[in-house]
Amino acid sequence: MSSSHIYLLLSTTLLLILVDIKAAARSLPNPNDFHQTDDTEFIKTSCSLTIYPDLCFATLSTYAFKIQSNPKLLALTSLNLTLDATSTMFKNLSKTHYNFMSPREAAAMKDCVEETKDSVDELRNSISEMSRSNNKGKSEELLISDVQTWVSAALTDEDTCMDGFYGKIMMNGNLKNQIVNVAHMTSNSLALVNFYASSRFGLVNSLP
Repeated sequence: MSSSHIYLLLSTTLLLILVDIKAAARSLPNPNDFHQTDDTEFIKTSCSLTIYPDLCFATLSTYAFKIQSNPKLLALTSLNLTLDATSTMFKNLSKTHYNFMSPREAAAMKDCVEETKDSVDELRNSISEMSRSNNKGKSEELLISDVQTWVSAALTDEDTCMDGFYGKIMMNGNLKNQIVNVAHMTSNSLALVNFYASSRFGLVNSLP
């Protein structure tokens, strides 16, 4: 066999080996996929403890890489997303025109704006408390208890806002959907804070 034929045979064999190696590499599972699956499963399992699990999972699943399997990060991420949604709702409610509302509708809307503002402040306080491990000698257990109190207060304000529009009082459909969504997100956040508090300190708050 001539040297040119041997060279061609070796080149062809080497090419086939490289193709097989690349194919095998593509078929190997990505280790990161396992972590992503585990982290997503953790969020799904945790969200099953909430009243609105589908909303919970849809809101938080895209942050699985950040949250991993950390219940504190899960609750904190939920609180931050809830604050963002509540702040947006407050801005939208503040732009409402009262010209075409009845006196009762206008009063209900003004109360809702004020209650939403309070909810924003309470959520900010809860995030501030949960983001630090101690505060002038205050134990972490007491900090988390304060977080539960703040989030419960925010949920109460949002429920009060919705209650003001029961009966014959009309409200813009988009705004109503925002209020309901924010209240559900706050409820989920409270459930996740309670889950973290229970798992770490045995602190149990009332169900959201």
